[in-house]
Amino acid sequence: MTGKFIKNEHFNFIKQQVALIKDSYKKNSDPTVINAVRELANAKIIELFPDVTSEQTEMLDLMKWKTDYEFDHYIQQLSSFLLPFPKLTDQQIKKMFPKTKKLKVPDLSQISPEQLTYLSWTDISTNKKFIVYPLNEKLVGIECKYTLLSKDNMCSFCKRFGKVAYISTITKAKKSKNPDYYKAIGNFICFDSSNCNKKITNVDYLTTFLKISLGEENG
Repeated sequence: MTGKFIKNEHFNFIKQQVALIKDSYKKNSDPTVINAVRELANAKIIELFPDVTSEQTEMLDLMKWKTDYEFDHYIQQLSSFLLPFPKLTDQQIKKMFPKTKKLKVPDLSQISPEQLTYLSWTDISTNKKFIVYPLNEKLVGIECKYTLLSKDNMCSFCKRFGKVAYISTITKAKKSKNPDYYKAIGNFICFDSSNCNKKITNVDYLTTFLKISLGEENG
């Protein structure tokens, strides 16, 4: 029996591709076009998992499915193989933010770890947003100031339009000739991180933002 191997963002991507196929069936009766959409979606999904076993490849293959019911069953089957977000305790979270006194930690028991790409929560009293993510297999955290915007905009993490906040953080990057150097960087991201986690299909921007914030990469 194969183990869990699908990350939340990959599962979201698979669901997105299945939705495109379903839409193609509804809008186009040309079997050549429909088959091309299915083949492209299938290839994109397989590319997400370069190190999978033959059993996992067979499981990911959607070319044998045609009806909405079959695709829904396909998604349901894959949901059993979601990798959970790394386990965290309140104490571990507090250690990530040693300079933040009286840190308000989220209720982890209310969060489904299989539906998380990154963990984020807000402290309305201080206008701060916290982000935790397993970067290079090590959990890291950054603290940001946020401003909630009145108009919808595109989230930098999930690339979807919705209610966003402008977040800004000071990088930990240092310059040898200027010990007082600091640089603020900002982004628009979903204010509701649980909603963002349901839509994010790629972590490239998220990881780059974290690396710059932590001083591991030049902006």
